[in-house]
Amino acid sequence: MTVAVETGVWQLDQAASTVGISHKTMWGLVNVKGAFGTVTGQGEVRPDGSAIGTLTLAAASLDTKNAKRDKHLRSADLFDVEKFPEITFAVRSAELTGDTVHVVGQLTVHGISRPQNFTARLKDASAEALTLDAEFTVDRDQFGLGWNQLGMLRGLTTVTTTLRFLRTAA
Repeated sequence: MTVAVETGVWQLDQAASTVGISHKTMWGLVNVKGAFGTVTGQGEVRPDGSAIGTLTLAAASLDTKNAKRDKHLRSADLFDVEKFPEITFAVRSAELTGDTVHVVGQLTVHGISRPQNFTARLKDASAEALTLDAEFTVDRDQFGLGWNQLGMLRGLTTVTTTLRFLRTAA
């Protein structure tokens, strides 16, 4: 299936988009899940079909449905939201092949930037809207989030996204 995506600027539809994380804790026995409540972004599809853009998450908006854990996640032990209020992903290039989007970018968490590449799926697209689904893993230690009391946190954090973009008027 080959899908054409309209050129121009696309704005993230916050109400129809989600960014969630999951990480095994308690020595791999419990899978903690959370979602960011505040996600903004935009992208631009260029005439050659490639795309660039930025996605920004308010670090303090992470909700794991446990107030005590969320307070700790926001503290200086982990996200340190007072010093680093935003998590950003800058898309350096995105190339569409069929319904697969190869994304090359840079993830910035806790003031540390690292390359992050992944494959997304173009779930649906029209002249006015498009939806991308992606899942990838992140090594939190690479971003200075190494807090690990009693070795309870092991492995990678899984990031799962559904991002809906609306084309802005030209």
